[in-house]
Amino acid sequence: MDDFITIEGPVELVGGKLMIRIPLSAGGDQLAPLARGIGQIEGECLCVLIRPWLAEKLRIGEGSLVVVDNKNGKFTIIRSASYYETVD
Repeated sequence: MDDFITIEGPVELVGGKLMIRIPLSAGGDQLAPLARGIGQIEGECLCVLIRPWLAEKLRIGEGSLVVVDNKNGKFTIIRSASYYETVD
């Protein structure tokens, strides 16, 4: 993968499960091959399920901001530094 993609967005609660939705037009199309097994394309978005163990490890929940990227050819999710600025 030649292009480095990094996207920040909120975690959503969909059907009782935590998920991030990445528009295909914003890089989701390039991230999709790396998200096999945890994500799928639905309409115009790559929808990535965040497993409970990962949410606990990252200390994220509904409304948390996360950053996803394709650094080192892997799909990576981390908690956004911006999240700390909005929580006291």
